[in-house]
Amino acid sequence: MTAFFSFYMKTLERIYQYYSKRNIISTDSRKIDEGCVFVALKGERFDGNDFAYQVAIEGKAACVIADRKDLPAHERLFIVENSLTTLQHLARLHRERCNIPIIGITGTNGKTTTKELVATTLSKKYNIIYTQGNFNNHLGVPLTLLRIKPETELAVVEMGANHPGEIAQLCEIAQPDYGIITNIGKAHIEGFGSFDGVIKTKNELYQYLRTKGESLKTKVFVNGNNELLMKLSDGMDRIVYKTTDNRQRTTDHTSPFLEIDWNNNNIKTHLVGDYNYENVMAAIAVGTYFGVEENLIMEALENYVPSNNRSQFIRSEKNEIVMDAYNANPSSMHHSITNFKNIADDNTLLILGDMKELGCESENEHRHIINLLKELNFDNVILVGEEFKKVSHGTDYINFNNVEELIDHINQNGIVGKRILIKGSNSTHLEKLANIL
Repeated sequence: MTAFFSFYMKTLERIYQYYSKRNIISTDSRKIDEGCVFVALKGERFDGNDFAYQVAIEGKAACVIADRKDLPAHERLFIVENSLTTLQHLARLHRERCNIPIIGITGTNGKTTTKELVATTLSKKYNIIYTQGNFNNHLGVPLTLLRIKPETELAVVEMGANHPGEIAQLCEIAQPDYGIITNIGKAHIEGFGSFDGVIKTKNELYQYLRTKGESLKTKVFVNGNNELLMKLSDGMDRIVYKTTDNRQRTTDHTSPFLEIDWNNNNIKTHLVGDYNYENVMAAIAVGTYFGVEENLIMEALENYVPSNNRSQFIRSEKNEIVMDAYNANPSSMHHSITNFKNIADDNTLLILGDMKELGCESENEHRHIINLLKELNFDNVILVGEEFKKVSHGTDYINFNNVEELIDHINQNGIVGKRILIKGSNSTHLEKLANIL
């Protein structure tokens, strides 16, 4: 062990002892609770290191600050080489000492909804913490783990990635005991390089659990209808849930909401889209394994109402809106459009935004969506973004360069009495349309 490493570990232990007093972490100097640990991070517009020393001398918090060896020594000031790395190490240390079961969830589509459904189901029996929103990256995962309190019994941790190796890194921090990969589809091709790169990265969760399972008990929950996931999880200790084992009540034009028959019970969800069926079944599988009573599982799933622009149904004074605009990739776009056909009526309108981060495959994937729209005989379509504009020549679909142009069009012409699907990548900001539709 080098002298530097030994010194760093002693510093990390001192930070952890301070953190353990209140179990509160902050990365925002404007939100400092008494007795918390403030980790100064450098962002695009602000550098938390500029505020850390003042926070320390005010006495409300201990501060972890990066590369500021010129500052005077202070008992509540911990200077490290990289504050984000230290935050990750702190989270891993906390996870090891808490030693509670952790469920890791990743996948191309549905991971946030599945995480929400699993969490609401488990909370019927256990004191849990889970990833808030989609805070599922190299910063969000550590902050989620550092919310674990002495009374916490289970943690549900969502893991996202757009480059190879990221899931493996998050697994090393969170050290999950259980895993769910919702599915693997084409997304973030620009970062992964190819679909094979996507598969390899998502499979890093299984690979971690395989290795950990050699010494400790691990388990995965696998959709038995997904041939790729069944192949990747072959030989693992797994619980398989299958959609064919249960009769599915699909959504239709009379009601947009998904209903499911399970164990002679009818579960009426507030989710729009048959594609959410697999997410619901994953939550049922996890809840059942952890001993949540059947009636409580039903209650949890029926009471969950999405509010994050995912599979969300909005009935405004003017229109009925299926808001699924948090993100979009070829597989999720295909599922949303085909499902919308089930609930379409004579006053249907689709507003679709570009799918981002597809790299060299972008033009072909957007063209596939145009062909799907034609195949399903959708005539009333509005497209937003340069990628769709490239491939929509020869159609009657309306194009706008960005959402601001579309908003101007709606303000001038109005859209009333429609059932509308809104779907696009987050950066197209189609969620802005909810306020005017």
